[in-house]
Amino acid sequence: MQLTLLDWFVVGLYFALNIGIGFYYRGRAGSSLNEYFLSGRDVPWWLAGTSMVATTFAADTPLAVTGLVARGGIAGNWLWWNFLAGGMLVVFFYARLWRRSGVMTDIEFSEIRYTGKPAAFLRGFRAIYLSIPIGCIVLGWVNLAMVKIVRMIFVVDKTTALLYVLGMIAVTSLISALSGLWGVLITDSIQFVIKQGMVIALAVAAVRAAGGLTAIQTKLEAAGDGAMLDFAPNLDSPLTPFLAFCVYIGMVWWSTWYPGAEPGGGGFVAQRMLSARDEKHSLLATFWFNLAHFAIRPWPWILTALAAVVLYPELLAPGADAESGYVRVMIEHLPPSLRGLMLAGFIAAFMSTNATQLNWGAAYLVNDFYKRFLKPVETERHYVRASEAATVLLTVISAVMTLYMESVSGAWKLLMATGAGTGGVLLARWYWWRVNAWSEVSAMVAAFVVSLSLQTVWKLDSDKPNEFAWLMIVTTAIATVTWIAVTLLTNPEPEATLLAFYRRTRPAFGWGPIAALAPEVKPVRDTKSNLLCWMAGCVFIYGALFGVGKLLFGHTGLGLAILTVAAAAGYVIYRDLDRRGWASAIE
Repeated sequence: MQLTLLDWFVVGLYFALNIGIGFYYRGRAGSSLNEYFLSGRDVPWWLAGTSMVATTFAADTPLAVTGLVARGGIAGNWLWWNFLAGGMLVVFFYARLWRRSGVMTDIEFSEIRYTGKPAAFLRGFRAIYLSIPIGCIVLGWVNLAMVKIVRMIFVVDKTTALLYVLGMIAVTSLISALSGLWGVLITDSIQFVIKQGMVIALAVAAVRAAGGLTAIQTKLEAAGDGAMLDFAPNLDSPLTPFLAFCVYIGMVWWSTWYPGAEPGGGGFVAQRMLSARDEKHSLLATFWFNLAHFAIRPWPWILTALAAVVLYPELLAPGADAESGYVRVMIEHLPPSLRGLMLAGFIAAFMSTNATQLNWGAAYLVNDFYKRFLKPVETERHYVRASEAATVLLTVISAVMTLYMESVSGAWKLLMATGAGTGGVLLARWYWWRVNAWSEVSAMVAAFVVSLSLQTVWKLDSDKPNEFAWLMIVTTAIATVTWIAVTLLTNPEPEATLLAFYRRTRPAFGWGPIAALAPEVKPVRDTKSNLLCWMAGCVFIYGALFGVGKLLFGHTGLGLAILTVAAAAGYVIYRDLDRRGWASAIE
């Protein structure tokens, strides 16, 4: 793809803006760990929520969606659409609890909910496990997507492309290390606007190049690929097996730990909830995140993916790199005047996710391992410097991992399979007083051992839909039975620990014996209202997603009907927030 001097000027201007933001927030971030990792807990809902959306919109995302559509049709997106149900649980049942907990990271939670050596082990182990192998795998696949993009744009080999990407990583690492979370939040918001605008522009260009949406539908049906347009698979779907679909919507969303979709909240989502101004802003931030993530962003990616399949039928061939279709459309069909902005948009998508992952991973390494176990008594300045060093360390490890990865969507599925079965205990630990540290440890160990055995001994392939489904079913079943049995066979946490946690977070139910010991605590009994809002939230966002989809594909009457139902569900949520006196926080 030929880039002009103006294109390079646009890209250079983008980098200069981000570096400027990093230096602007350097002084504020360097004052304390609270400022560095949580922005002083004073972030408004719209900024925290937009940052979450920007983080989950990486350079890998449109490429992975293109691969999912090419192999499984539109319905292939249920691999990640299913997470909405869990996201709505976080909004109405967990966001306020996280904000009340007052911890700095979700891993620190281990030592306010549990006590003793098991709690310390859990905190230290998760700090290392989630920041280095898991966190760097996430960064690795984000890097891989950017490497693919650079290889195709500049026609270079993988190693050379990685060197280019390392330059972008260096800038991202600099911004994250200098400015802490404030710099990440501000750059995320700017980056989201740039990249969302450009993927819409590319979708328009792609559909036009393929002859329009009607032509895309006609060509797919004529080629025998009409099932690719189904929003949900039928029993005999040749693309997305019905068993896999059932596992997606019935199991994955609550049972699987996955970055950005942790059951009950966790990772960078928890970080944003913890940094929110108050409980209301924490709830609204996660609601805005889910709305934008599932209803606003997907269609430009999907339309470009469908156009790519029509323009390049060879993407459907076994073994073909279907993910590259997205970049091919950009190179061959995007108007020359937009190429610089599009490249800046991809860089923005890449940098926003990298910046968050680096800040989040450094928080684990420093707050939950280095400070907790190695250097507990040091100055705030010392810990900030350690955080900067941790950011650089994670950058280097993730770059090495990139060299050994091939598929973005394959990495998604592998990580889901590895985290299968741990979600139940992450949900229950807030609302069942009996859960203890061994519950979490046993869930993690059982899930890892079972998942690894199924993939290595029984040769189940997480990249094959039906085998992925059985991998999820068996792993989740065994891990869930294991952690429940361990919970009932081991002693509960000490009464003093449970009382302190109950007084601090005030969960609405599941703490009867402990609540009886703290009659002065008056938790809000809003479970029925939260259940109603959870259901209404799912209807609202899925309705918006599918209603818009039906309109795009010419089913006007059905599309408007679905959007009407979505609007009614949205009104139910607004009325409930207004009744609680929270609707004013939106304004």
